[in-house]
Amino acid sequence: MENASPELHLDDLPAIQVLGKGAMGTVFLVHDRLADPSALSPFALKVVDKFSHHTKLDADRRARWEISVLKRLSNPEHPFLPTLIGSLETPEFLAWAVPFCPGGDLNVLRYHQTDRVFSPSVIRFYVAEIICALEHLHSMGIAYRDLKPENVLIQQSGHVTLTDFDLSRSLKPRTVKTLITSDPIELDPPEIRQRHRRNLTRLVTIVSDKGGLKKAKSARVSPVSRRKQSFSNGERSNSFVGTEEYVSPEVVRGDGHEFAVDWWALGILTYEMLYGTTPFKGKNRKETFRNVLMKTPEFIGKRTALTDLIGRLLEKDPTKRLGYNRGASEIKQHVFFRGLQWDKLTEVLRPPFLPSMDDELLTENITADEFDIREYFQKTKVKPSLTPSTSSRSMFSTIFSNLVRKWLKK
Repeated sequence: MENASPELHLDDLPAIQVLGKGAMGTVFLVHDRLADPSALSPFALKVVDKFSHHTKLDADRRARWEISVLKRLSNPEHPFLPTLIGSLETPEFLAWAVPFCPGGDLNVLRYHQTDRVFSPSVIRFYVAEIICALEHLHSMGIAYRDLKPENVLIQQSGHVTLTDFDLSRSLKPRTVKTLITSDPIELDPPEIRQRHRRNLTRLVTIVSDKGGLKKAKSARVSPVSRRKQSFSNGERSNSFVGTEEYVSPEVVRGDGHEFAVDWWALGILTYEMLYGTTPFKGKNRKETFRNVLMKTPEFIGKRTALTDLIGRLLEKDPTKRLGYNRGASEIKQHVFFRGLQWDKLTEVLRPPFLPSMDDELLTENITADEFDIREYFQKTKVKPSLTPSTSSRSMFSTIFSNLVRKWLKK
């Protein structure tokens, strides 16, 4: 692997725990036996088994793309985006390390709220940090395209960080040629059922092959192996799978899409944080897509600054969507953020929720049950692998669910 520095060595990285499994690989909590023998600073290691027949055909390509994105994000570093701690490649494995976030993700956190929703003040804090992260990505010419609660992790500091960049794409400044095209969806049932299912899987832009906590009653699109994905600018992408509730209208219409899809997803995410559900969820995927195209999001009570923000982000026409013309600066100027000191977000010492590091996961005996990653894969090859449908949530959600419940009670 070119420019894979700093280089890690698998033999020096004993695993403490499996954080999650997905169709693309397995995530372990590990520590460096030489530099950190007591495991005081464990980190997450994502490992792709190249020769496992359970591994998705495009996993290697997506993994290498994610590593390349993480390298770019590491120089310079951004407070709300991950850095690449290191990577390694052996004849069997491709792996890369990112910081461990003990606070879980926004989905787990929301599920532990009294009404499974966040207050407007908490939403303002998290959404502001997400906007800053997306602004930095866009400034680098990267469209994230995978924003959802499970991909917003809570750092030890209580601040957020985005994760999973295998669906991101590099785009040049907006031109017609930079739009990523996809086939339009027919709302009327096609005569050929197989063609209908094939078209649907080509439309969805948000991946869902991460293991962990499954959100109740969430419609999914099953992963389908297709020809090679293209990650370069302006070329067609064909292997989209994921959560249809976050798909933007321009993707459903097949008009092509670019940075504005992230602002649409931010609107869906913010709505879900406020109401505990997504705004366009239908009885089936056909109805969900019709709602995305035709339905106006429903708000409870009188219109507020928050619901106005959501409404402007969920504008069907991307050219009229808040953030389309001037990016994040447009959104930052919305009345919902009035008085917010954007340059002081990182200085907030008491975020809404602060993970506790004295939980069972991180103790002085953390290394007692550590295991070898190679041996783990040898043992698990004789066992049935998780199917994509059972591993569709964040790789980190399940392992942190109990932890979050503990520190929320403190």
